[in-house]
Amino acid sequence: MTKKINLFANLKSDFASGLVVFLVALPLCLGIALASGAPLFSGIISGIIGGIVVGYLSQSHLSVSGPAAGLTAIVLTAITDLGSFTAFLLAVLIAGIIQLILGFLKAGTISNYFPNNVIEGMLAGIGVIIILKQIPHAFGYDPDFEGDESFFQPDGENTFSEIFHIFNHVQMGSIVIALISLAILILWNKVDFLKKIKLVPPALVAVIVSILLNEFFIQSGSNLAIAKEHLVSLPVPTTFEEFKNIIVYPDFASITNSKVWIVAVTIAVVASIETLLCIEAADRMDAQKRYTNTNVELKAQGIGNIISSLLGGLPMTSVVVRTTANNTAGAKSKMSAIIHGVLLLVSVLAIPSILNKIPLATLAAVLLLVGYKLANPKTIKHFWDKDKIYQFIPFIFTFGAVVATDLLKGVALGMVINIIFILIGNSKRAYNFKIEDYHEGDIIHIDLAQEVSFLNKSAIKDTLNKIPENSKVVINANATVYIAHDVLDLIREFKKIKAKELNINVKLVGFKEAYNLENSDGYQNTVTIEHKYNVLKRKLETIENKNIIFK
Repeated sequence: MTKKINLFANLKSDFASGLVVFLVALPLCLGIALASGAPLFSGIISGIIGGIVVGYLSQSHLSVSGPAAGLTAIVLTAITDLGSFTAFLLAVLIAGIIQLILGFLKAGTISNYFPNNVIEGMLAGIGVIIILKQIPHAFGYDPDFEGDESFFQPDGENTFSEIFHIFNHVQMGSIVIALISLAILILWNKVDFLKKIKLVPPALVAVIVSILLNEFFIQSGSNLAIAKEHLVSLPVPTTFEEFKNIIVYPDFASITNSKVWIVAVTIAVVASIETLLCIEAADRMDAQKRYTNTNVELKAQGIGNIISSLLGGLPMTSVVVRTTANNTAGAKSKMSAIIHGVLLLVSVLAIPSILNKIPLATLAAVLLLVGYKLANPKTIKHFWDKDKIYQFIPFIFTFGAVVATDLLKGVALGMVINIIFILIGNSKRAYNFKIEDYHEGDIIHIDLAQEVSFLNKSAIKDTLNKIPENSKVVINANATVYIAHDVLDLIREFKKIKAKELNINVKLVGFKEAYNLENSDGYQNTVTIEHKYNVLKRKLETIENKNIIFK
């Protein structure tokens, strides 16, 4: 039974964090819509629905949903191929229905198979991406859209080459405002009397100061004044007719178009995977270690995408950047995500002209600290200290691949590397045997593990091939629950054919009757006594040799 949550229990901290997420989400919603070739308000609509509807339906306490950078290429291509934005909205509607079905089919459980080192590698990689992508905005160079997470950018540059161009486009006003904003954000959590002010988040203070400062630069005619193209750019409807045109509806006449269904399936799959990855990451961030029902999450995302499409909004996923900003700002419950959605709705209707005075450099400062939280060097050190092979290598490969490609490709490579290391690890853990410990006359003991799969066949075959002639071997399956047929055939063939050729005495212990392998009854005690006798005999010989030398 799910425990009922009081959404208003932590209203003070949730309102402050919701305000921070709102400030971060606003330019991201606009930037992703712009990059997707969709109307700018479609991104805002998606953010509002992701906050209010998905935020309410989801069981995640930290996750924030909205338009995702990972879908921009799919959306841009789909709108072009389908010929209209309204036909694309129908594909989003169908994608939402597919996600709803996946939730009822309990497809969300696949998130349990995402290893922690891959999730942490993904988060660290996104942290570095955020830092690298926001550096140009902090310098007043804004050709790449806000929220871009891909290595190769639409403007023909990449994450690294973009940084080198900023030296030819430095805007001193943006640098000043970015530095002042960073100072406010950092000092707010270090100065005692400021730390006690919980209701007003430092990000809001930084935004207000930056607006006032830039207005002063403009009024005084200073060359530090930040031009309009370096500010938030939200469309402002001036008439009721313009406002009414913001809401567009799906073109249901395109239901017979096969391309619509292909786009729908693509969006449903990609959006679901990104959501499940983010939910796993959100649960990892949660200081209270609360776990989200991922099947409920898929249903919530499905309903969110259905409603978003009916109002002319972009498809959405749970988003790592907004989720991290939410956690960093001190969110305690999902009320924070709902508040961010309400603030988006109210502000775009009531104060769009004020929002358009926010410098992008200020928001870059907020995101730079979010990126640092994700890419904290302590995380890398943690995996290095934990296990340099089985944990660190998949982590660092995921980290590097996310930075050099994008989220999904990076995670896919990390999963492949992780699986390879699991296979290697399993092959080594299938049994206990060391040929270097063997002395002539000993009884060789091979103790099989609890589970022996076909993946262990190669290693076991190699071990059996190394057993010397005229040996005595005991293969013990007393602790084994499952043995693959491939391995059973290998053991059977070794005992009946190769062992006879090499005069190897093979005894099988603890094998189930269903395996059709004849156990050697009463042999275990005999071999144990014989083994102990041989060990004692060697010790006596050693003592005797020492006595001879002493004499």
